[in-house]
Amino acid sequence: MLIGIMSDTHDNLPAISKAIEVFNNAGVDLVLHAGDYIAPFVKKEFSKLNAPLKGVFGNNDGEREGLKNTIGVKDELLEIDADGLRIIVLHGTDEKIVEAFVKSQLYDVVIRGHTHKYEIRETGRSIVLNPGEVCGYVSGVKSVAFLDTRKREIKIIDLDSGEPLGFMSL
Repeated sequence: MLIGIMSDTHDNLPAISKAIEVFNNAGVDLVLHAGDYIAPFVKKEFSKLNAPLKGVFGNNDGEREGLKNTIGVKDELLEIDADGLRIIVLHGTDEKIVEAFVKSQLYDVVIRGHTHKYEIRETGRSIVLNPGEVCGYVSGVKSVAFLDTRKREIKIIDLDSGEPLGFMSL
């Protein structure tokens, strides 16, 4: 399964459109969003995805009822089993909670957002993956990630250049 991963879109419609184009061109089977969509009107862009979208709320998602009704966001945590990989998705506002999931070693991949900084790091048997920010507002880098569950690879790419920003084999 090829999973597209994004976070912190913050209503940047052109950047969301670019991320969706990249995911559609790659033929992803699923897209995971680690929170901070912001407003329900982003559904217009997300509806162009050729794969299902699943995600969690972020700390800036104030219009939660609207996001539930338009995009289907339901919770602050999302667990996925994909080709034998146990994955948890959370926004990651509280670092102690993120680290508790990592230290628990219950998940192969802990996907988080919030910091707007892309990251792949290994702690024990768990990989922490932050795809960075789609919006590019804080870091100046618009990025998304891919998790290939069959090849057991993670890569982060720059949306503007298409260049790789990070890679790890699981």
